[in-house]
Amino acid sequence: MTQPPKPPTAADTPPGRKPKSVGPAVVVGTALEFFDFYLYASMAALVFGPIFFPSENSAVSTLAAFSTFAVGFLVRPLGGIVFGILGDKIGRKAVLTFTLLLMGVATGLIGLIPSYETIGIAAPILLIVFRLLQGFGAGAEFGSAVAMSYEHADSKSRGRQGAWPALGVNIGLLASSLAVTAVTSLSDEALHDWGWRVPFLFSFVLVALGYWMRRNLPETPEFEQLAADAQTRKKVQPLRNLLRNHWRGLTVVAVSTIGLNSISYIFKTFSLSYLAEFRDVAANVGAFGISLASAVAIVTVPLAGRFCDAAGARRVMLIGAGGIAVLAFPFFWLLDTDRPIYIWAALILTVGIVQPTLLAASGSFLAQQFPADVRTSGLGAGREVSGAFAGGLAPLAALTMVTLSPTHSTWGVSIIFVAGAVFIAGSALGDQFRNVATRGDSIADPQQRQHASAP
Repeated sequence: MTQPPKPPTAADTPPGRKPKSVGPAVVVGTALEFFDFYLYASMAALVFGPIFFPSENSAVSTLAAFSTFAVGFLVRPLGGIVFGILGDKIGRKAVLTFTLLLMGVATGLIGLIPSYETIGIAAPILLIVFRLLQGFGAGAEFGSAVAMSYEHADSKSRGRQGAWPALGVNIGLLASSLAVTAVTSLSDEALHDWGWRVPFLFSFVLVALGYWMRRNLPETPEFEQLAADAQTRKKVQPLRNLLRNHWRGLTVVAVSTIGLNSISYIFKTFSLSYLAEFRDVAANVGAFGISLASAVAIVTVPLAGRFCDAAGARRVMLIGAGGIAVLAFPFFWLLDTDRPIYIWAALILTVGIVQPTLLAASGSFLAQQFPADVRTSGLGAGREVSGAFAGGLAPLAALTMVTLSPTHSTWGVSIIFVAGAVFIAGSALGDQFRNVATRGDSIADPQQRQHASAP
């Protein structure tokens, strides 16, 4: 009887060549994650208030909707920790496949929820349940994708390949922003009645594509090397090892993520609400600006990845942090002109150039804080615990500060940007790469050890 073909493994790939399926499979998953999350954030800012949380005060409805956005971040740490441990125990591939399904299906189901007017309190309850499932799955997606990309690269291309998840982020952001631009161009009645549902339902198509691409994804060489010793793997306790021996790397990842997520979600989500709620700018102006910025970011990310290979991820993180600090106040000066051309310029500079440069550099930078045996645990726990705090609360805090200000001042939000830049720079200065890579007892890749010892 003819045996069915076996799924490819890293061992089937000639030395020095990465499997061609890895890049697209990594990109499609992170694209889905950020298509889902940006779409939810945009609809929370523009639509979910009156549909699921009707109130006489539109600002109160919007705050309630943004609170559900924050709820998703509460379970991301649990997802990051649980799936991070599983990634270090059973492999990166299995985790990436399951989280893709969980994330995408939950997002699609949001598009099927009836309004509060139709089913009452059950509507916001269902919204929160699906948001929790979405967040639980997304908690491990980016960290596991970073580990997969980083571990399939050689020491000379880890910046470029570590940027793959960032490329997926911006493709997802472009797709969702185009979708938001399209549906916000409808009449208000059509948008609130059925238009907002269409992009959510499209997630079912994306998750089917992503599953098809990931089902034969090869495991990483570093994990296969670790898994080869079955007796050793049975005794592995990634979380205990992480907390006991790699707390410095965990701290670097946490501090970096607080800065990155704070600025990212304010740029991408709060800015839309600010323009629509406080500047009376048409919703599709901001959404189209995000689309333009995302298109620029798709070019920025691979260039930033190559820059990381040439200059080092740590240096790129420091440069990006400086860029955020410089733009903290001019960003709102441009938005406050209420002119589309200046609004788009502000979004291109931040969402299109500086922030994606930081995100691209963060792939290899965060991965190099840990050896392979605790990498997905470290990335999952470090990113998601701090990310839940920063990404969930930063847009809500920004909206609250501007709402409570008699003049709707944005100075407090600009100070959040500056604080985020300080966090990013501080994490870069605390880089643990050399400490990790020179510990021969805890790292599986001799190429990385050799690279770390080079001047």
